[in-house]
Amino acid sequence: MDMEVFQNSDQTAFMESPTRVFQMNLDVQDALSEGSYEEGFDSSEDEDESVIFTNNNSDSPNNVINEDNIDEGAVQDSMFISPNGTKTWFPHCDDKLKPVEGMIFKDLDSVLVFYRAYAFACGFTVRINQGKVKEGETISKYYRCNRSGKPQKGKKFDANSKVRQTSFKTTDCKANIYVVKIKGCSSYGLLKFEESHNHSLVEDFNKDLTKISRKLPFTTKEFIHKMSLNSIGPGKAHHLMVSMMGGHHLVNGTPNDFKNHARTTRIYIGARDTQLLLNKLRERARIRKEFYFDYETENGKLRSLFWADEISKINYKAFGEVLAFDATYQTNKYDMIFVPFTGVDNHKHCVTFGAGLLSNETQESYKWLLEKFLIAHEKQPRLVLTDQDRSMKKAIKEVFTLSKHRLCMWHIMKKLPSKVITSNKLHIEGDLLQNTDLRSRLHRLVWSVYMKTTTFENKWAELMEMFSLKDHEWLSIMYAKRKKWVPAYFRDIPMCGLLKTTSICESSNASFKVNSSSANTLIQFMLCFETRLENQRYRQRCADFKSSTLAYIPEKDVPIERHAFEVYTNRIFREVKNEISKGMYSSYIENTEVIDTKLLYSVSQRNQAGVVHTYKVTYDKTEKKADCACMSFNRIGYLCSHIFCVFRVNQVDEIPACYINKRWRKDVLPRNVYTIEGRYGIDNRPETILKQEIMQVMNECIEAFRCDQAGLLNLAEKVKELKENVLMSGSSTTEAENTNVAVVETILGQTVDVEVDVTNPNVARTKGCGRKRRISGPGEKAMQKPAKVPRFCKSCKKYVVGHDSRNCKKVTGGSNAQASEMDLPESEI
Repeated sequence: MDMEVFQNSDQTAFMESPTRVFQMNLDVQDALSEGSYEEGFDSSEDEDESVIFTNNNSDSPNNVINEDNIDEGAVQDSMFISPNGTKTWFPHCDDKLKPVEGMIFKDLDSVLVFYRAYAFACGFTVRINQGKVKEGETISKYYRCNRSGKPQKGKKFDANSKVRQTSFKTTDCKANIYVVKIKGCSSYGLLKFEESHNHSLVEDFNKDLTKISRKLPFTTKEFIHKMSLNSIGPGKAHHLMVSMMGGHHLVNGTPNDFKNHARTTRIYIGARDTQLLLNKLRERARIRKEFYFDYETENGKLRSLFWADEISKINYKAFGEVLAFDATYQTNKYDMIFVPFTGVDNHKHCVTFGAGLLSNETQESYKWLLEKFLIAHEKQPRLVLTDQDRSMKKAIKEVFTLSKHRLCMWHIMKKLPSKVITSNKLHIEGDLLQNTDLRSRLHRLVWSVYMKTTTFENKWAELMEMFSLKDHEWLSIMYAKRKKWVPAYFRDIPMCGLLKTTSICESSNASFKVNSSSANTLIQFMLCFETRLENQRYRQRCADFKSSTLAYIPEKDVPIERHAFEVYTNRIFREVKNEISKGMYSSYIENTEVIDTKLLYSVSQRNQAGVVHTYKVTYDKTEKKADCACMSFNRIGYLCSHIFCVFRVNQVDEIPACYINKRWRKDVLPRNVYTIEGRYGIDNRPETILKQEIMQVMNECIEAFRCDQAGLLNLAEKVKELKENVLMSGSSTTEAENTNVAVVETILGQTVDVEVDVTNPNVARTKGCGRKRRISGPGEKAMQKPAKVPRFCKSCKKYVVGHDSRNCKKVTGGSNAQASEMDLPESEI
């Protein structure tokens, strides 16, 4: 057939049409009807046969309807049965969507868009099939039903194996369209259209399960990624999206499709993981001059990594007197040990000063990490808190030469039950802690913050003598190390009462672990870390905002309380207010002495148990300076109730400046730490900002008409009209931008195609990983397992522990005697 037949004025009309992606030409249709079709297509088949149509969506399989009575709004397809039993399905859809021979399309993309729209309306999926290419230009192409092609038989792997189950759905369906290129232009004409199918079509309520509907758009892939940063897996992400969208039928993809995308992301990262992470850190350092990171390699593989950003440095400068750090495991697929450095801010919230990843927990690794920490922050902390790890202890001693190392009290006292019960030398009975007050006495002794060192040593000796524990091995070792963990030996160190255990550190570590998972790559772990760190700083910002905006509403007019409200953050003000109240209502002056130019007060205070304690307070009236024997200001950074009692007597209305610790003030941090530019997870690309603005405008419009059906209908029509006008010229997103690689690069913010200088680390071997069985802790071993509840065995006719009628030895032929039997009548149980 001569292709010149397509050269007519209608193709100009198509190119100029503002609303349609194709233009039908009746003259061309007539001309094509005279031509010949490809081999295998016979339009005259069964022309003389009687036509019988059945409703495919009817509940009755034998329901037969006449062709003239088909209701296209209710019937999706009709089934034609020939006299020889061959079934053929004819879909029903809007005539505007139905292909007509003679249509002209401006390009192949327009053909695909049009035929996919028709296929979706009818209930099948399109497969792009073979085409003819000449001199690099496609001159003809088939678009077929996705069930075209010969069915394949199941395969056997060997003679004895069963036929493998396959998921092939091909039925040799002949439905297709065939387009050819028009000479002299870039348009294509529809030469042939085969409408009939040899299989049933997908119902409307199942169209969300078709292949085209299950294809994940970029927004869904981005949603999966963002959920993963908050430890929400692809399965839960699918459930969340279903709830957000209003049903499964409104969500592209199934849970398996979501999981496959998450797996695909990790596959594309692959061997480039470490290099992508380092490139990300380098880019951050280029943008933010105060950002610091360093890494160490071994045989070209990553061994150690440390990083601290500009806000972490600011926080350490303000709150870095006391530092705690602990190792955390199972945060990445290489089992690298995650070590965040944690402190306490002016709201008594966790604050992170930096973090590291280590391949092992040796002294050399911790030493390298602490050296990089010191380079980043330039000063040592006063107090470092860790558990009893020997490698940490040795590294701290070498690097933090000016710091005091303190062991976690909680970890030590947690071992008390197992250590006392399992003593080999004294054979102490297990009920020593259960039937005596040893535990409570020991806890009161070691946790006391007011006790002096001499008092502690005397009371410890008395306690060991009372319970005959003077020669107990573990208690003797802990007493020898008392200067490393007992609060009485840290009273002279400023802010020593801020942290006594690593619980706050472990809480922070657990939050980082919650955001990440053991399946994450390093680049994914870093994104999870940044998400959690941003959540931490958001909480800090909220607390700052609350402290700066709350109004002071006094219960009574107390000038010094008002001054405390103006100075301290809201959290610290509540604690100081409590001290002021106790100084006013629970404390009194018992005795006053004059020593040179100072006054020595004996301040008595009654606690909640009714016990009265007396503390010595020295007060200089000239300089308005006070010093209390409880040393509360040195320990926690604000005054105690005993000094506030003395201030009340001497009519001091404001807290002296020398007693206002800067770390607890509202204005300790500069305001620029909260700028949007410095936050993690903020995408400042112009296209992202525009997308966010569009979504915000749409949400505002929907919110304005959410209870107005007419308004929503009008809004929907205008949005559809806008969509038609915008998409008339086609999508500007290219096929290259829709590939999995391009999507992964956009989501991660890194180019995947990079030259690898540093390869991925080997899977680390952490402590205890060399054993096959899980290691039980001392506390777990010391716990007594509850006795099992006996069950009645119908074979033995007894209540027994360890078996029932299914595995009773009486039935299986074994001995009836069982050590676990409890020969009790049924009435006594």
